Amino acid sequence: MKEKRKTIRYKLRGNTEPAVLRDAAVADWGRVVTVRDAKAHLSALLEWVAAGHELTITSDGKPKARLVSATAAQPRKVFQGMGAYLLKQPIHGGPPAEEIIRAERDSRP
Repeated sequence: MKEKRKTIRYKLRGNTEPAVLRDAAVADWGRVVTVRDAKAHLSALLEWVAAGHELTITSDGKPKARLVSATAAQPRKVFQGMGAYLLKQPIHGGPPAEEIIRAERDSRP
């Protein structure tokens, strides 16, 4: 008779940083990860680096490679709200739709 396997569910901690990075030593020149840990957690490390962080990979305690983002992280646009846009609408005293359409048609060649 086969034994039923129990499903184990792990609770997530508040820290969302990959485990390999939580346990890594922090040196003057950035985060440090061994080659073995880098191989085991490559996809998590790539996401972390893509977010704009840098990472140093060591072998035998010596830095061998540096992992940096291929593209510079660009700051996100700050949502300014819809207030100015909505105030331009005809219901709030902006130009009526007929004028907007006429102006758009007249600007075509």
